[in-house]
Amino acid sequence: MVNDEHMWNWEARGETEAQRLDRNWNSLVQEARIVQTGVQLLTGFLLILPFQSRFDELSDPMRWLYLVTVTASIVATVFLVAPVSTHRLLFRRRRLDEVVRAAHIFDLVGLVLLGVALSGVAVLIFAVVIGTIAGVIAGCCFAVLFALVWGVYPWYRRGREADYRSEYPGRQ
Repeated sequence: MVNDEHMWNWEARGETEAQRLDRNWNSLVQEARIVQTGVQLLTGFLLILPFQSRFDELSDPMRWLYLVTVTASIVATVFLVAPVSTHRLLFRRRRLDEVVRAAHIFDLVGLVLLGVALSGVAVLIFAVVIGTIAGVIAGCCFAVLFALVWGVYPWYRRGREADYRSEYPGRQ
C-alpha cells in the first residue's frame, strides 16, 4: 500500500516523496490553524467559569461535568498544538515523515477531545438556561452530530474506494 501510494503520487501529481510530505504537512498546518484558535478560546472561556457568581449554583453532577469538559478542552489544546512542538524539535533533522505521522494522530485525538468538550459545554449551557434534562438532550444531540460529521461521514467516504478509483483512473 505504501509503495502504491508513492507510485500514485508520482504518476498522478509528479511529486517526489519529499514533495508529498511537504504537501501533507502544509495541509495539516492549515487544518490545525482552524481548530487551534477555537479550542484555545473555548479553554479560556472554561477556565474563567468557576470565578463567575452563578457557578456556585451548579449541582455536584454539573460540577463534575464541568471538570470533565475543561479537562477534555485542555487536553484537546495540548494535542492540537503538539504538532508545532514536534516540528520545532525535529526541524532540520530530515524526519518530516515522523512529524507528519505524529501530527495526523495528534490532530485526530485533539478533534475527538474537542467534540467531547463542545458536547459538555452544550450540556452545561442548556442545563443552566433551560434545565438539566434539556442540557443532557442537547449534549447528546451535539455528540451525535460531531460523531456523524467528523467521524462517520469521512469514514464512510474513505471506505468508498471504488468510487475514488473511478474518479481517478490512474489509481490502481
